Amino acid sequence: MLISQVRMQDGSIAVAVREPGETARAINGAASVYALAMEAANADKSLQVVIDAKGLGEAIDLEQAYAEGRMLPPITHPDPAHLHLTGTGLTHLGSAATRDAMHKKTTEAAEEALTDSMKMFRMGLEGGKPKAGEKGVQPEWFYKGNGTAAVAPGKPLTSPSFAEDGGEEPEMAGIYVISDRGLPYRLGFAVANEFSDHKTERVNYLWLAHSKLRQASFGPEIRIGAAPDDIRGTSRILRGGKVLWEKPFLSGEANMSHSFANLEYHHFKYDLFRTPGDVHVHMFGTATLSFGDGIRTEPGDVFEIEAEDFGLALRNPLAVGAEEEIAIRQL
Repeated sequence: MLISQVRMQDGSIAVAVREPGETARAINGAASVYALAMEAANADKSLQVVIDAKGLGEAIDLEQAYAEGRMLPPITHPDPAHLHLTGTGLTHLGSAATRDAMHKKTTEAAEEALTDSMKMFRMGLEGGKPKAGEKGVQPEWFYKGNGTAAVAPGKPLTSPSFAEDGGEEPEMAGIYVISDRGLPYRLGFAVANEFSDHKTERVNYLWLAHSKLRQASFGPEIRIGAAPDDIRGTSRILRGGKVLWEKPFLSGEANMSHSFANLEYHHFKYDLFRTPGDVHVHMFGTATLSFGDGIRTEPGDVFEIEAEDFGLALRNPLAVGAEEEIAIRQL
């Protein structure tokens, strides 16, 4: 089942649900995906049970809404400060190659040693999928921002004026709400573009945190339930309406060095991330980057990411923000 949020012609918000390949219909009495998810979490019921109890109403043409710029992020929070965009890296088989090349030391002695990125990747290979009852190794983790940095499908991903680069990262994102009792509940998974500045990261891996403080987009639809073990998708960049670059990407635990459960544990083990009422969009990493193939994006390029059974493709044009003068004022 796929769930999304659409702004209707009259300005109201409808929560749409459908099976892949079918027409979406509005959920009766659902003010938002967040409200629906919190209702389910606080009652300790599945989303399907809550949706079935409400029933379905009018049909919604998602393609038309998308074309008219009316698709919203598939979950939002009434207070954007309580939606967290976070992620993990070096989690996919093959993901270390590009990162290792980016961070390779230049001295002859260092070339014979493993980079920190390769060490982290190997840690995941050895301990990223623990057995039941065991704790696995913690992954690389990063913070991207709050709900103000979440960009709706179809809207521009804006690279700040000071950025060195603005590049896509096609990933799976887990979507979570925290119940009133402080318990994390997963709605499901969505395609995401974990938009990053790879040139800044390449200068020094200690600048990774800076490179990740960028906008992100996810959706347009959330696939409710567990993720398939083998997820296959396509990431492409369009320039002037033509394909500039295209490559398949893999996700799902069959293609990962960590299990989703291990990555979730090491995020939600912090009580900071179990604050009642919060929303979490946690991106699980990728092994596919156009940057690794030497692509340099330009304003107006369109990122398009899609995966089978995850609904409509995620599309966002690239924009560059205006320069800002940052002045600190004394109180």
